[in-house]
This record gives sequence, C-alpha cells and structure tokens, in this order.
Amino acid sequence: MLLSDMGADIIRVDRPGTVVGETDFLSRGRLRVEADLKDPVSAGAVVGLCDLADVVIEGFRPGVMERLGFGPDILCDRNPRLVYGRMTGWGQHGPLAAAAGHDINYIALSGALAAIGESNGRPVAPLNLVGDYGGGAMYLVMGVLAALLEVRNSGKGQVVDAAMCDGATSLMSLFYSLHAQGKWLAEREANIIDGAAPFYGAYECADGKYVAVGALESKFYAILLKGLQLSGIDVDSQNDKSNWPALKIKFAKVFKTKSQEEWVKVFQGLDACFAPILSMQDAPSHPHFSARETFVSVEGVVQPGPAPRFSRTASQIQFNASTVCNKLCDITERWSR
Repeated sequence: MLLSDMGADIIRVDRPGTVVGETDFLSRGRLRVEADLKDPVSAGAVVGLCDLADVVIEGFRPGVMERLGFGPDILCDRNPRLVYGRMTGWGQHGPLAAAAGHDINYIALSGALAAIGESNGRPVAPLNLVGDYGGGAMYLVMGVLAALLEVRNSGKGQVVDAAMCDGATSLMSLFYSLHAQGKWLAEREANIIDGAAPFYGAYECADGKYVAVGALESKFYAILLKGLQLSGIDVDSQNDKSNWPALKIKFAKVFKTKSQEEWVKVFQGLDACFAPILSMQDAPSHPHFSARETFVSVEGVVQPGPAPRFSRTASQIQFNASTVCNKLCDITERWSR
C-alpha cells in the first residue's frame, strides 16, 4: 500500500479463488493476478514478471519460495538488479525461524509487550501496530527503498531480510537506552510515558468519553494545571514521582466534572498538549483531519489517505482494491514497454 501510494506499479500474485473487496485498504492501488505457482505455465509467467521487476516482496516462512522455485538464488541470478524483500515474523534464520507466530508473539520477545499496560493488570497488545506494521512493513519499505538507492551505485540488487521481531526490537531502542541509563523501570506504569505520570495519560470525562494529555515539559504542564483550574501545585516538582499517585487521583476527579466536548472547548487554543480520544467513527470528521484531507474518498469509499506527503511528487491512491487482471501476458507486455 505504501509503495503503491508513492507511485509504484504493483502486481500482487494471489492464489486462484482469492476474494478481495474494495474496502480492503491495505490491498489498494495494485493490480492482482491469480496464479497457481505449482503449475509450470503459470509459474513461468510469474518468473517473467520478476525478470522485469525492480522489487519482489514475499511473506512466506523461510524456504517456501525456494521450494516453489522462486527463491532469490534463482530470481536474482536472472535479474541481477532485483531487490528481494522477505517479510517474516522471526527472520530467515534462528531457532524460531520456522515457527508459527503472530504480531503478539514477535513483540512479546522484543520487550515491547511487557512494557505496555497497567501496573496491576496484564500486558496490553497495542493492536498489531508494533510488530506487523511498525516493526514489519515500515522496516521492509525502508530496507527496500535503501536497497533500490544502492542499486544505482553498484548495479546489483540484494535480499532484504525484514523480521517483525527485529523491527519491534529496534523500535524499543529508546527504552532500552533509558533502561541502560537507569531512567526506565521494568515494571509497567512506573515511568514517565507509560501511564504513571499524571500529566501523560488518558482520563475519563463526565460523558464516559476520554481525553489524552501529554504535558511533559513544565511550560505545558503549567498550562494544563491552569486549564484544570488546579492551584497550589508546584510546577517545579512535576517529575517528583512521590507526588504522582495523588495527582493522578486529583486529575481524574477534575476531568470527570465535564464532558469531552466541554474539555475540548476549555483547552481550545491552549498549548496544554491535550486532545480528545476519538473513535474510528469520529476521527475522519475532526476539523484538523478535514483541513489536511488525512482521510480521503476513493470511488466513494472513505479511507486513510497516503502518508508521508511530498512537495513535488504528491502521493495518491491509484484505485481501490477490487481491480483484477487475469492475463499475466498483458502485464508482462505492459512492463516491457
């Protein structure tokens, strides 16, 4: 999706009978073909596409592409400039390389899952954003684009081994750094940005909705206190952890006195690092997202728009996910041109 939004010409090879609807946003902007890779004729046509491609991306367990005859030793020999992106959970080697797993397993090993959640509760899975998409897709895209840049110098492609457990661990670099400096405790909800601090967290409002505050710096903290009409609190003792439990209780009581909408009005225009916590139903219509066109409509389907933004070569969603081309020869001819 990211590469397509940035203008790449993407062909996805699906198993015969695969059904993809137009609201599958992750599959948007690519042509799809159905091919049985165990059939010699279909396999030969797909190899022909790989001969013309800049990048091949696969997401099987290690060894599967080799058994199918599409391993990097074959494809990169035929197309020396080919960048071969491999997306797995555990990586191409190691004791767990062949094991089944999902996002929650990969981030469990990285230390990320243990750090998220309340102190008296179980670890909370951050959807599958940290492993699959942050540690996986983003690192794969970064690696693929870096490899494409390197091709300009060497004329040679290479394999990009993107493992979700590696990427999730890399995302944890800040917290491993703070831990090494003695500034981060292993316990959940015991640190400045994991929910322990009263000025960095979520609070329930009178209407049952929630707001988020992140006033880490003293100048923003002072504004937050002013908006909450809390006097007698020493701003200079903001980072004194002994005060945090009592302040969290006090903040919670104050936030429960007004609705989310009322708090939005209170903090409108104030640099208190405040925001309402919106649902997926409400987020698309927020004025900020509306002004930036963060959500867009393509063929009548509203969805998150492309990111990041470019000043000269603007990204765009090429089309929704339902487009299918059943003739591999047509695509080969298109790419040959």
